[in-house]
Amino acid sequence: MSKETPRTYVPFNKWKEKSKQTEYTEKTPLLAPDGTLLVKGWARRNVFDYNRNHSAPKYRKKEWDFYQISNGKYMVQISFANISFGGYVAATLIDLKNGKSIANATSIFLGGESKYILPPRGDAPNYFEAKVGSANVVFDTKENERTLYFKRPYRGKTVICNFKMDIMPDLENITTVLPFKDMPTRYFMTTKQNCMPCEGTFVVGNKVYEFSKEDSFCALDWGRVNTPHEMVWYWGNGSTYLTDENGKKHIFGFEITWAIGDESNATETCLFYDGKAHKIGAVDVEVFPKPDKYMKDWKFISEDGRFNLTMKPFYDNHSDLNIVNLARMHTHQVHGLWSGDVTLDDGTKLEIKDMYAFCEYVENKW
Repeated sequence: MSKETPRTYVPFNKWKEKSKQTEYTEKTPLLAPDGTLLVKGWARRNVFDYNRNHSAPKYRKKEWDFYQISNGKYMVQISFANISFGGYVAATLIDLKNGKSIANATSIFLGGESKYILPPRGDAPNYFEAKVGSANVVFDTKENERTLYFKRPYRGKTVICNFKMDIMPDLENITTVLPFKDMPTRYFMTTKQNCMPCEGTFVVGNKVYEFSKEDSFCALDWGRVNTPHEMVWYWGNGSTYLTDENGKKHIFGFEITWAIGDESNATETCLFYDGKAHKIGAVDVEVFPKPDKYMKDWKFISEDGRFNLTMKPFYDNHSDLNIVNLARMHTHQVHGLWSGDVTLDDGTKLEIKDMYAFCEYVENKW
């Protein structure tokens, strides 16, 4: 899909074939020594053995650990990215209800491709610590919890983040490897891990913003990719508590990403319930939101009928970072309340009402 051409919506019941979902369950190398991609599919945990020295061409390699924490009122993003020729570390706080940025503390670096090496897996115990300029960051993942720390001066004040999240036993995620047609060394590998109740603080000077596990969740977007210069994508994600008819509380979440690469062997679409992944088929939105429909209802549908949700937006976190039109990240991250139903692997239908979550549409050059 060209970024200038609106998506033509085709109802999924008119598709001739449903998407293929190739699942990997055993550890397997991701890349050959010459950079050729060896796998394409998905897994419930990251079983893909990533050797960053095999990624080719090296100047197209990008690696990031991105955490998004929200309670539906405030959203925090803490991230570290290494895009070969440089990168950044950042902590951002957004007031979702009033639609404004409270803080965006960022430090960038040039070079450092071999200086800042992020962990080769995001869903296993690991530790990463770095100092970039005046910013300090620590990501510490243990078996059952993950902690995040960030500190940096910001506009005459200091931003300090301290967050801790639960990782329930045997928590599954969705890790996908997507190729790019006719480009044997290009790939997009991400792990999306949801359903992590989170608590902590985001401090800006003397102002403290508190997050509680009662209503706050963290989602990890872990990426190791080697991509073409231009891409578009949709990314939707959310976690919440659901109470069943017996009054028992369950953790539910979903991950929907599409329009990246060749999805003929897997789609990055999944439901999560009490820590287990329930794979669903391709997802799309009925109405292409560009250029002026971002704040209209987004109706989602899946080819297998198992994802039937509508988002009523309340805030578009729009940003457009454009460096002489050579590097650009044009984002509409739309936050809203989602209602409808989803269906688990065993046929159980879950009713969803006014669940806070987001979906973004991005046009990217980097």
